[in-house]
Amino acid sequence: MAKNPDNQVSAVRKTKHGTALTIFFTLLSIVYVMPIIIVVMNSFKRKAYVNRYPFKIGTGKMFVGLENYVEGIKKTEFFNAFGYSLFITVCSVAVIILCTSMCAWYITRVQTPFTKAMYMLCLFSMIVPFQMVMFTLSKIANMLHLSNPVGIILVYLGFGAGLAVFMFTGFVKSIPLEIEEAAMIDGCTPIQTYFQVVFPILKPTAITVAILQAMWIWNDYLLPYLVLDIKKYKTIPIAVQYLKGGYGSIDWGAMMAMLVLAIIPIIIFYIACQKYIIEGVVAGAVKG
Repeated sequence: MAKNPDNQVSAVRKTKHGTALTIFFTLLSIVYVMPIIIVVMNSFKRKAYVNRYPFKIGTGKMFVGLENYVEGIKKTEFFNAFGYSLFITVCSVAVIILCTSMCAWYITRVQTPFTKAMYMLCLFSMIVPFQMVMFTLSKIANMLHLSNPVGIILVYLGFGAGLAVFMFTGFVKSIPLEIEEAAMIDGCTPIQTYFQVVFPILKPTAITVAILQAMWIWNDYLLPYLVLDIKKYKTIPIAVQYLKGGYGSIDWGAMMAMLVLAIIPIIIFYIACQKYIIEGVVAGAVKG
């Protein structure tokens, strides 16, 4: 059987098109990864050479090994800051997932003007710039004595609720109501139905929300700086700032080293859970 020349030409064009896209996105990914590579390279240089030769690999007299890491850990009290960041991130993400998933379930299943207004308020909170509320937020947080690692969890709940409720609501709409009715017939209370039936089904979206919220909270600088009493409690982004000395002097070597230590945990967490992001987003958007 003779081959169709048009099909052959089309196949060649698709191959060339796919190759070109592969090369383009490979180069683009290198551009995005390059800043991280530069930070890692400079974390092993003497601070005098970081500004002078930022794109060179530290060798010879430029290389200082782990000296920057040791110095940075001492100056920033890194492990204390790591503990506060870990506590705030883990607890905030857990509270956000629990409260927003229950809220989304209630909004979806109880169709009243009140729940519709609540949903619209959650969506509205996503588009309000933080700069509009940061002064009143810091004032109210101070009045309510939220300037501590436990109090800031409530603040993060308020800021993270909009996106989380939106994603959970889209997924809850895809859950057949008959499953919950069967649980009710079997004698489950609403709370039991939620934890034993609904929440396990929400796992893909819950993991997606956890990843997005954890990356935001772990790297957040402005909100802890405004809310926390930074004389007592410093998260990692705030602690790194204290490597800046008087008259604008900065220990660049130690700062690069602390940035590397700061990004390692969240990169590991993201790589371990990245496959759930698309799964959760598609489940909440398409099925809903």
